[in-house]
Amino acid sequence: MEFDKILETIHMISDQNLDVRTVTMGISLLDCIDSDSDVACQKIYDKITTKAKDLVKTAEQIEMEYGIPIVNKRVAVTPIALVAGASQDKDYVKYAKTLDKAAQTLGIDFIGGFSALVQKGMTKGDKTLIASLPEALAQTNLVCASVNVGSSKSGINMDAVKQMGEVITTAAKLDYMTNAKLVVFCNAVEDNPFMAGGFHGVSEPDVVINVGVSGPGVVKAALEHVKGQPLDQVAETIKQTAFKVTRMGQLVGSVAAKRLNVPFGIVDLSLAPTPAVGDSVAQILEEIGLAQVGTHGTTAALAMLNDAVKKGGIMACSHVGGLSGAFIPVSEDAGMIAAVEAKTLSLDKLEAMTAVCSVGLDMIALPGDIPATTVSAMIADEAAIGMINNKTTAVRVIPVPGKKVGDQVEFGGLLGHAPIMPYNQASSAAMIARGGLIPAPIHSFKN
Repeated sequence: MEFDKILETIHMISDQNLDVRTVTMGISLLDCIDSDSDVACQKIYDKITTKAKDLVKTAEQIEMEYGIPIVNKRVAVTPIALVAGASQDKDYVKYAKTLDKAAQTLGIDFIGGFSALVQKGMTKGDKTLIASLPEALAQTNLVCASVNVGSSKSGINMDAVKQMGEVITTAAKLDYMTNAKLVVFCNAVEDNPFMAGGFHGVSEPDVVINVGVSGPGVVKAALEHVKGQPLDQVAETIKQTAFKVTRMGQLVGSVAAKRLNVPFGIVDLSLAPTPAVGDSVAQILEEIGLAQVGTHGTTAALAMLNDAVKKGGIMACSHVGGLSGAFIPVSEDAGMIAAVEAKTLSLDKLEAMTAVCSVGLDMIALPGDIPATTVSAMIADEAAIGMINNKTTAVRVIPVPGKKVGDQVEFGGLLGHAPIMPYNQASSAAMIARGGLIPAPIHSFKN
């Protein structure tokens, strides 16, 4: 029986794209705060490169010993707006470059945490960081950024929403690929190991290891054995498969934490696709019975998938966290790309799907002349879904200068490629110009 389980795991890895998508070390920078930004940046560089000096080596050793692919090695840090707020700098590009230098020294794939939490209001440091985003991301290679503009407890900061639409369109003019490293959240979580939205929350330990596991191909292969069966059997199959995948993540996380002598945080079981054939969330939904993702029934199928993944993961690991569920980034999923090209999947349908999955409008290419206010309105819609449903939602959209609807854009690597998608041409400018705060919903008052 044990031999069969070993063979099953080997098959999942070799033929079904099962992997540990990321081992992410979270590092607190609160003890690096200094009114002198040069001193603060040196402290930040020293702490990151000291605490994470063995991260890549340890992950590679685990890969070799256990035969489990670990695709990314990453670091997440305390939101820089909190750390840099003590300085009098007019921009925080210096801090971004420090993070980038540390990431390059370590040999990691990305570093997250050039971030601000502004769901209820903005401090001087928050405003400075947000204004710095276009330049900071354009002048760095490995830095990822996020801004949390809303929460179920606080409402939605529409002044920040307005500003983020302007940031995204400004950044696109400098280098549209910078927006692949920028996420706008509602209800951002503090232990997310996935980029571009990962940061190290203030309630986290000084240093921690979090693991993100992914296996869309494994789930799809499992569902091929229950063709025609009732949907409750489909859900049970997904749950059992998610259990197996999560156990692997817990193993890797526990071993990595022990060897690095830091606490083990959480496993994030997120079905995160890649452009590789057979590694698609869309194809799972089609295996459930949709002719193509985006058609009627897609939201119901995705809701069942997301819920079953969470149930299986929670049973398998005592510390499940992060986002945990199904990601639906368009450019990174071959099935999503095909559905957009066939015009069965639209922005409106993607928005509906985000009400029941783990993230939001993700890796969506848009015409380069899209108004900033329209981008802000997309953010507001996603934030509203997150706020009302008490879940995390996010926006990572990429306006591409010179491109129009129907054109293709190549992002490269795991980011894949995408068709430029149409958006509603009716203006939302007057609403966005109002600013202010959308109040928290009635069910936020739980005390």
